[in-house]
Parts: sequence; structure tokens; C-alpha cells
Amino acid sequence: MTDDFPQSIHLVEDDPIVRRGSEQALRLAGFAVRGHPDAESLLDAIAEGERPAVVVSDVRLPGRDGLALLRELLALERALPVILVTGHGDVTMAVGAMRDGAYDFIEKPFTSERLVEQVRRALEKRRLAWDNQRLRARLGEPLEQLLIGQNPAIQALRQTISAVAPVGIDVLVNGETGCGKEVVARALHVASGRKGAFVALNCGALPENVFEAEVFGAEAGAYTGAARRRIGKIEYADGGTLFLDEIESMPLALQVKLLRVIQDRKVERLGGNAAIAVDVRIVAASKADLKTESDAGRFRADLYHRLNVVTLDLPPLRERRDDIALLMGHFLFEAAARFGRPVPAWSAGDLARWQAYDWPGNVRELKNVAERFCLGLPEGTPKVADDIAPASLSAQVDRAERRIIEGALRDTGGQVTRAAELLGLPRKTLYDKLARHGIDPDAFRKG
Repeated sequence: MTDDFPQSIHLVEDDPIVRRGSEQALRLAGFAVRGHPDAESLLDAIAEGERPAVVVSDVRLPGRDGLALLRELLALERALPVILVTGHGDVTMAVGAMRDGAYDFIEKPFTSERLVEQVRRALEKRRLAWDNQRLRARLGEPLEQLLIGQNPAIQALRQTISAVAPVGIDVLVNGETGCGKEVVARALHVASGRKGAFVALNCGALPENVFEAEVFGAEAGAYTGAARRRIGKIEYADGGTLFLDEIESMPLALQVKLLRVIQDRKVERLGGNAAIAVDVRIVAASKADLKTESDAGRFRADLYHRLNVVTLDLPPLRERRDDIALLMGHFLFEAAARFGRPVPAWSAGDLARWQAYDWPGNVRELKNVAERFCLGLPEGTPKVADDIAPASLSAQVDRAERRIIEGALRDTGGQVTRAAELLGLPRKTLYDKLARHGIDPDAFRKG
């Protein structure tokens, strides 16, 4: 499959006056258009390499009619949206054609606005199907398949994971709830090539009285009710990866035992004396600042420094709004497959509303909204954002520029000179942009 999204609208209409008027309306709306007097002309163009984004065809045509053309087009590419133009007496037939795969129909006479709106909606559906097809085609790119997004922070994260994963070093992942910390841990495991299991454990979900046995294992008779030997999560992850989520919740008394495992790569079961060698990679995740927690005595400083060799910081979704469309497309495709429903199309207004929302639950919340949207249920996003109009091109460019500059400052710890070098800008130009966007470099300084 080519990586280039098809851009042109192909219009099949035998009446030259209607065809020229429709072409003009679509061109004025910003579409690239190619007109054809009959079905054969369009099929010849496709045979020569044309790739329509959307086809608008009259039903009554010389030679092949619109219904025959519909069948041939869908046989070539099932995802191609085909809009049929019908006369007043053909509505019943057109509804039947929609059951056979037509995207929609327009009844003559129609206004230019009606034609443009139908084509715009069909193009959005085409774009969504194309994005999802690209995602599913990335079988040889596990990191891009797991870590979806083109935001600079996500691209940098994938590069870091690719470099760190094969080494086997332990990793600390920081990020707000719902940012995808377990997804990053799984990506590390996949990219590492380790043959053992990926074992995930939420430290905050385990009662303290069973924590030790669950993580480190226990010998028979080690505690009341322990009739048999229990293999802990660390042993179970031998040869693989152990993901410890919310590690800040781990009881202090057991943190020293985990530190010993990390240092010696050996584990002792509760009630046992033997040190069992384990080949396990630890990926720990925290939604709290472990440095602050260790300074306050709520987390062992030695364990923090042992885990802090390689740290991956996940940006919240509100700092990567440019990835919302790609993420939503991916989640909608998954939801549609799971629920046995067609993938729903969204409008520019839907996307504007989603991009205006702050997503306190981050990617996890976006996935929940996608599932509700697929089911036709209320999304749960604030209604105050419903009337937000799609941003102009200049506004979108400004927002993208601001995010890129903030990303460079974050990567360089607020050092403007280094950020300018990273962005390939003269320092004065960057200062001008900082002033225009109201960005304070000091807010990104570390320490």
C-alpha cells in the first residue's frame, strides 16, 4: 500500500453543464477534481494509475450505469466512498445501493452546498479508513504499532526505547495516570527480544499483608494458609520483564528487598533461605515524583537512585493534541472490530472539540470516549466545547509551532541557545517566537 493519501475527487456525469457546475463548486471548496463523461473514462483513468479519494457518480449514464460502476469500484477497493446522484424516482434504488456499499446518495436537483458537504464527509471517512489501514499494516514496526503518535516527544520516546531495550538495563517510567506507562513497558519488552513473559503488577492495588508473597514468592508454611509453595511475580518473569506500576505505593519495608533483587538478580521467597537466580528486567512506573518522595522519606533514596539510571518521561495528552486524530482513529477501529460495528466517521467539529479538551484521564480517557462514540453513546467530554468551530490554518500552525518550541525547551532544560540549535533557528528568531507565544523558558529549567 502506498503511503500517499489519495487527494482527488472524481466526478462522473454525462451532462456537461451539470458536470462543469459540480466541478466548479468542489474546486471553490478547495478540492482537487477530475470530471468524466462516463464510467468507462473513470475506469480507464484508474487503470492508468489514478487513485480517487472519493467518487461522485450519476446513476443514469451511457454505457455502464452508476450501479455497475459502484460494483466495479468496490471490487477494486472496498474502502472507496462512492456517492450516487439520483433522480426523484430513483431514491428506493439508491437506498438499496447503500446496502450494497455506496457511501450515500444525493437527489437531483441539489445545491452546491449539499454536494460539498457530502464530499467533505466522505473524504473524512476515507482519511480515517486509510489511517487505520496504515496502522494495521505496520506489522514490522512494533514500536510504532504500540506507541502511536507523531508528536516530537513520542518520536523521541520511540528512539530512546529502541536504543535502551536491547541493553537490558532497568528503566523508570514517569507519567500521569492514563498516559500509557504500561504501553511503554510492553514496548520495551517487545523491542528487547526477551523470550520470557511480560508480567505486570500494580503495587497500589495489593494489600500490604499479601504483597511480599505475591512479588517475592513464599515457601509452604511461610504464613497461615500457605499450604503450598508460591512462585512470586519476580520468578514468574524470569527471562522476561517485570512491570511494577505505581511503585511509589510499595511498602518501605519491602523496598529494601526489591533493591537487593535489582542489585544481585537473586530472589528469596518468604519463609525460605535459598537465593534463586533470576534473569529479569525491571520496569518501574510512577505517577509521583520519586525524587520528591525520597526527599520526604516516603520512598527509599537508594532504590530511587538505582531505578533512576534510565528515565522515560511520558507527556500528558494535553501536550500532544496533534496526536489525538491518529489515536482516535486507532481506538475507533479497535472498538468497531470488538463491537461488530462499522467505524463511525467524525466531523471537523468533533475533532476540534476533542482537541480543545484537556483530557485529565489522558490516553485512557480518550480510548473510553472512542468506545462510547463508536456505540453512539454520549461521549462524556464537556458540552461547553460542543460549539467550538474548527481552527483556522494559521491557528493550527501557531499551536503546532508552540508545541514544538515547548518540546525543544523541555529537551534542553530551558536553555534557549541549545533549543535554537535543536530547531535550526537563529537565537533572535527563537526569542521573537517565545515572546509572541508567551513562553517562559525558565518554566522548563530542571532542578
